[in-house]
Amino acid sequence: MNEVNKQLDVICIGRVALDLYGQQIGSRLEDMNSFSKYLGGSSGNVAYGTAIQGLKSGMLARVGDEHMGRFLREELQRVGCDTQCLITDKERLTALVILGIKDQDTFPLIFYRDNCADMALCEDDIDENYIASSRALAITGTHLSHPNTRGAVLKALEYAKKHGLKRALDIDYRPVLWGLTSLGDGETRFIESDAVTKSLQEVLGNFDLIVGTEEEFHIAGGTTNTLAALRKVREFTDAALVCKRGADGCSVFEGPIPASWDDVALQSGVKVKVLNVLGAGDAFMSGLLRGYLNDESWEQSCRYANACGALVVSRHGCAPAMPTKAELDNYLLRDKDVPRPDKDELLNHLHRVTTRKQEWPELCVFAFDHRRQLTDMCEEVGADESRIPQLKQLLLQAARQTAEAAGLNHSSGILADTTFGQDALNEITGNNWWIGRPIEMPSSRPLRLEHGNIGSQLISWPQEHVVKCLFFYHPNDTQAMREEQEALVTEVYQACCQSGHELLLELILPADSADKDEKHYATIVQRFYDLGVKPDWWKLPPLKEKANWDTISGLIDQYDPYCRGIVILGLDAPSDELKAGFANAKDVEKVKGFAVGRTIFGEPSKQWLAGEYDDYQLIQAVSENYLRLIGYWREVRPAK
Repeated sequence: MNEVNKQLDVICIGRVALDLYGQQIGSRLEDMNSFSKYLGGSSGNVAYGTAIQGLKSGMLARVGDEHMGRFLREELQRVGCDTQCLITDKERLTALVILGIKDQDTFPLIFYRDNCADMALCEDDIDENYIASSRALAITGTHLSHPNTRGAVLKALEYAKKHGLKRALDIDYRPVLWGLTSLGDGETRFIESDAVTKSLQEVLGNFDLIVGTEEEFHIAGGTTNTLAALRKVREFTDAALVCKRGADGCSVFEGPIPASWDDVALQSGVKVKVLNVLGAGDAFMSGLLRGYLNDESWEQSCRYANACGALVVSRHGCAPAMPTKAELDNYLLRDKDVPRPDKDELLNHLHRVTTRKQEWPELCVFAFDHRRQLTDMCEEVGADESRIPQLKQLLLQAARQTAEAAGLNHSSGILADTTFGQDALNEITGNNWWIGRPIEMPSSRPLRLEHGNIGSQLISWPQEHVVKCLFFYHPNDTQAMREEQEALVTEVYQACCQSGHELLLELILPADSADKDEKHYATIVQRFYDLGVKPDWWKLPPLKEKANWDTISGLIDQYDPYCRGIVILGLDAPSDELKAGFANAKDVEKVKGFAVGRTIFGEPSKQWLAGEYDDYQLIQAVSENYLRLIGYWREVRPAK
């Protein structure tokens, strides 16, 4: 197969596991009480890291037939990694790693790998056609430690040589996985072992590129003198050797190994404050492969590698800490000026917005997160408020029925609250719908949060739920009013950045304001960008003047081109009025759809609460209203 016609750039073979990272930094692992769940395992990390660096990667391994195996598969697929040969093992569980961060030099680590899925990889799992479909094969050294996985690796290398693939090895030496330490000692990085050295040296000749730390070359070369170890490795292979030298950078050896470090070129690294070195090597390998497989110079390849490693050591986690291509390219333009990438506002924003899990090019959102309006409705018709949760579940039924009838596919969404709509939220979560949840105290001005501190709220939220924050703001408010609201919105935004939740800001001019000129919306958007607040979504009223839409769109382009876009709110407007609003925004690319509530559910809900509609009549009436709005939207913005 001609290399230019290859389907994949690199296939990764080795460990893929679930990482549980302790969240209490500075604590003993014994004392940590909450953990973040990430994709892990050296090969899994490299498959992920190369994918987000723009390479077409594939993962050849095994995962369990359970929730965590599906999680790993979905995480890899989300970034475009090919998983057709990520085998589901029906008899074994997915590998697990529990990790902690005590201090800059102490990272307690426990591998749970007793008869795990990825260590059951065998020769029968290696498909020649799949290997032939790639330009390169990347192996991690752990799979050389067991007869079954070693056999699988050697067979893959045989096919790789036959079909002209580049073959790369990350030595990835973990003594515990070679049976050299107690089972609980995953932290130890180096123990001398003649058996491991012999095992590695037997396969070194199969590779074109070998990457390792100085300690990893020590084990491969059988001596703790790094240059002597490299010379020994050179006896077994003509591969390019890339030796990682910590914060100083790395060195590349393509021919004979010099006698002195004075004769060794150093590809300088980036100086950053280290939070966590775990995963830095996998990030390094991902960046190196980006350059190596794109035939860039060693200098440029090592720049990618060193910078990827530097970014990861400053962050929590392995795979989720790795930079995307856009983020890395930005960092390399100014790396000398960013000693603390974890504190750099632009890098953090790029990492946040270029690692999103799902695209939403269009949204037709049914908003029934209303609380005060429904309690008022109950009082008006003499209904008990205890009926509202049932009402919200019926509204969700109407939403699902309508989404199917309209063929919304991945354009459907809801806004629902926890006060009355928790059951509806639980039901729809995990179904690939856009889901927003309000945090504001209804009708509060200045803004107040309904359930207290935002940080304490978000810890229990599903990651897919979008934080919706509605507030009433006017540029002519008193300075005290503006500053109070701005401070709380900024706090909400910062909490979302920390937790990883998306944020939708809904702006409405106060009802009692004498000046409701729609030009004020652009002024407000400008103000919050000036404050450093970059929401994922804006929710705005239907503006009448296209010039105002154009001004807001220009601000988004200027301050945050990665913004998801704008959805149009309803405010109980008649459907014909919303139809006109949709038409006014038809050529505004930043407007992605609508998020409307009472126009859809208001009157039918009132009749249901009054006992005039049964459940079926409510659902049909709501669905009819929702379909009408979707139709109005599709008239001006046909589905692609």
